Amino acid sequence: MKALFIGGTGTISTAIVKRLAEDLGWEVWLLNRGNRSSVNPEGVHQIICDISDEAAAAKALEGMTFDVVSEFIGFTVDQVERDYRLFRGKTKQYMYISSASAYNKPAAGYIITEGTTLANPHWEYSRNKIACEEFLMKKYREEGFPVTIVRPSHTYDERNVPLGVHGKKGFYQVIRRMLDGKPVIIQGDGSSLWTTTFNTDFAIGYTGLMGNRHAIGEAFQITGDETLTWDQIYQTIADALGVELRAYHVASEYLSAVGDKYGFDFEGSLTGDKSVSVVFDNRKLKRAVPDMRTNVRFDQGVRIALDYVLSHPECQVEDPEFDAWCDRVIEVLEESKSRI
Repeated sequence: MKALFIGGTGTISTAIVKRLAEDLGWEVWLLNRGNRSSVNPEGVHQIICDISDEAAAAKALEGMTFDVVSEFIGFTVDQVERDYRLFRGKTKQYMYISSASAYNKPAAGYIITEGTTLANPHWEYSRNKIACEEFLMKKYREEGFPVTIVRPSHTYDERNVPLGVHGKKGFYQVIRRMLDGKPVIIQGDGSSLWTTTFNTDFAIGYTGLMGNRHAIGEAFQITGDETLTWDQIYQTIADALGVELRAYHVASEYLSAVGDKYGFDFEGSLTGDKSVSVVFDNRKLKRAVPDMRTNVRFDQGVRIALDYVLSHPECQVEDPEFDAWCDRVIEVLEESKSRI
């Protein structure tokens, strides 16, 4: 079996490429700009090309066909329209990474299935993903374009620690605050439900859909089965660090209002995603991929991630602006308590 990955070196796709190349014996090709070729497993073929240059991509792919084409960096309709032109008639399956954030916020019920309505008035990213899905499914219905939609939720690897509230430079400043004994902001009251998935577990579900005739024309959410509250997530991180968790709960609406002028998109990432309780019903995926299960619990995955991050200085990206913002938010809220 022969697969092409558009991208292929990100948090999710790296684990999938590794599983295909090392465990399942696929012939794997990556089409990207070659900036992270060092993470490619041995034997993976590289096409160095910027796919946004459609003419150059068409030339690089001339005469090639694939059993599966996997799109990991398609965020807008014009990008999937380009893919449709490039791969129509050249692949038996086109797999598009959408997002579980595309589900209606808030949904009618907290248990999410693939049939849950797609609508997100709070986040343009999610609305763009919905539009991409609609274009691709239209092409499937009208022309038989062999699309499979995949909706991940919060997937992480050894280089990332899942969090709700962080700055533009990523998660590390929150870890730094925990290590320094400072309070960390958690959206809401910390009791909403959330699901995280380690990337090697995600790869089991995804590779099980590749070349699977039951996946054509269908959408699948791929997540783990472990559901935790946000307080439990942060407490698990603190436990792994061996420090006391000093949780400071702040309403998502307030965070959105006071974060906007600093460029923190909490309207999208919180109100449109992480502040809403979700529990994923993965029965459809497990019917198609019986091997899918949670192998890496969150307490295990977060220890893997923290061990890696704390031993690799390049992952320790500090964010003084976000740190100062957190201090100011907490200071203002504490002052307001004394005025009532």
